[in-house]
Amino acid sequence: MRRAIAPVLTLALMLAAGLATPAGAQTAGTLNPRPLPPLANPNDPNVPAKELFGRATTGAPMQARSFGFYSRGCLAGGTALPVNGETWQVMRLSRNRMWGHPDMIAFLERFARRVPQVSRWPGILVGDISQPRGGPMLTGHASHQIGLDADIWLTPMPRRELTAQEREMTSAVNVVRADRRDIEPRTWTADHLNVIRAAAEDPKVERVLVNAAIKKALCREATGDRRWLSKVRPVPGHNYHMHIRMSCPAASPGCRPQDPPPSAEGCGADLDWWFTPQVLNPRPNPNWRPPPPVTMAGLPEACRQVLVAR
Repeated sequence: MRRAIAPVLTLALMLAAGLATPAGAQTAGTLNPRPLPPLANPNDPNVPAKELFGRATTGAPMQARSFGFYSRGCLAGGTALPVNGETWQVMRLSRNRMWGHPDMIAFLERFARRVPQVSRWPGILVGDISQPRGGPMLTGHASHQIGLDADIWLTPMPRRELTAQEREMTSAVNVVRADRRDIEPRTWTADHLNVIRAAAEDPKVERVLVNAAIKKALCREATGDRRWLSKVRPVPGHNYHMHIRMSCPAASPGCRPQDPPPSAEGCGADLDWWFTPQVLNPRPNPNWRPPPPVTMAGLPEACRQVLVAR
């Protein structure tokens, strides 16, 4: 009985944090993004924080620091990942979510260079990282708020530069079977395992979040040193991309770390739980109501300075 309690609590916490809601990674963007209209009263304490951070178009000119938790915080001194690199390309440019803590940007560049060395992929396609100043987003993610989360598509970068339209309209490849019980053998390859492993083996990476079916395939196919599997955690969705989460930077004392993942591989009964009927096909709760949007009062005090810094 005790073994079953932990996964249930884990799923409940992820639902509360928004990890189980669609991140919108495959939602098409636009070739003609328009600025949001100004708020009538941005100083109203009841204005949702996402309306304020969603209107910030540049990083806060401050020392690079992450404040708060991954799903409730902000980012100072963020930098943007260049939209093109030799081994990466950024997708959905219209969202302006290619900003991150310098540690995250350095990791992405390092990881992208590593990928062609461990796989046949020419490079990676990078999805959402964070907004210019982090904070809650108007659409999609509940995490990605402190510049230490990034989505990497489970689709190799092509050997040419994508057009603006392709970056906005192309969807990543779904590598999970329709019944969600295992990977789709027509789209899953050994390269997927090698790329995910390369991410998890980086010492700066705290977690790699993937669909439970992907975790099952990794557990079945990984050989040699398997210690990296403990960092790969199953979550709902995430069948088109992996979500990489960095540890809190040493120079960000205001960053609240997540509890370390269990040291075990995570390939036993806890993983099996994700494929039980109540998890694959949960009954809707008629009493569930979405929580009210977070206001500035719900974020670390430092986020007020981050938002207004010029």
